[in-house]
Amino acid sequence: MSELKEKKIYVAGHRGMVGSAILRKLLADGYKNVITAEFSKLDLRNQNQTDEFISSTKPDIVIIAAAKVGGILANNTYRAEFIYDNLMIEANLIHASFINKVEKLIFLGSSCIYPKLAPQPLKEEYLLSGYLEYTNEPYAIAKIAGIKLCENYYKQYGCNFYSAMPTNLYGPYDNFDLYSSHVLPALIRKFHEAKTENKDSVVVWGTGSPLREFLYVDDLAEAILYLMEKINAPDLYENGISQINIGTGKDISIKDLANLISEILGYNGKIEFDTSKPDGTPRKLMDVSRINQLGWTYKTELEEGIAKTYEWFLNNIANSK
Repeated sequence: MSELKEKKIYVAGHRGMVGSAILRKLLADGYKNVITAEFSKLDLRNQNQTDEFISSTKPDIVIIAAAKVGGILANNTYRAEFIYDNLMIEANLIHASFINKVEKLIFLGSSCIYPKLAPQPLKEEYLLSGYLEYTNEPYAIAKIAGIKLCENYYKQYGCNFYSAMPTNLYGPYDNFDLYSSHVLPALIRKFHEAKTENKDSVVVWGTGSPLREFLYVDDLAEAILYLMEKINAPDLYENGISQINIGTGKDISIKDLANLISEILGYNGKIEFDTSKPDGTPRKLMDVSRINQLGWTYKTELEEGIAKTYEWFLNNIANSK
């Protein structure tokens, strides 16, 4: 383990919610040789810039948390950007890592890669077994391409590259913009504003019936370090899977999530559901039996995680203006 802690680790996307959590965890666990790059100085969509960065820094391990991400509105509005940007980021990083003989690469995807009507809970082998949900199809296709890049660089070249598929994430440094955020941070912002502005009601998109699973981002960071330290590509591919799920194995309806956030934030008004807005996939629950069998399980329950996230929101977003 001491030898591993001397490895040079590049966290792509360290300014985002996921990358910043992984960076915090690496530093807290004594990894001293961590590489980051300022987004303003490195465009990962540019192959030449990416090649030059990887060849000059020579990382031993690459963790790809860099991505263009958003909620249902952003995914469905900026469809071309979501597929193009994510394809370019992952392809450039994975190929540059191959060329520069990176020892291990972990690519982070999303639970939205699975078919819209796949059996629940979602097992790793359900990938590509049916149609994707339309609103996030471009993003999902890009992430599937990243999974297959890792898998086939292993199969053709023996690269120790593999993919981790987290469920819906939330926590510090999340995106709380109502036009581009995911459902949980969007609801935190909506209920906070309704409370501070004494609004009678909060409108939630859809029917409230879809079921979603949520993982606190610091738990994901622990899972990624666990994989980095203990799991190699053959452990997955030689057992017939292309990627490994990371989640809690528990889900909650959007209606119950809204009620929980309302309660935690102390909002006493009504909750109304705008059924003219899309619901998205009916259910997205991850089967996490494989990662549990490998020795990792989540720690943070949803109520605790929402309270921590709201505290961060108050300190860094709501009260920082």
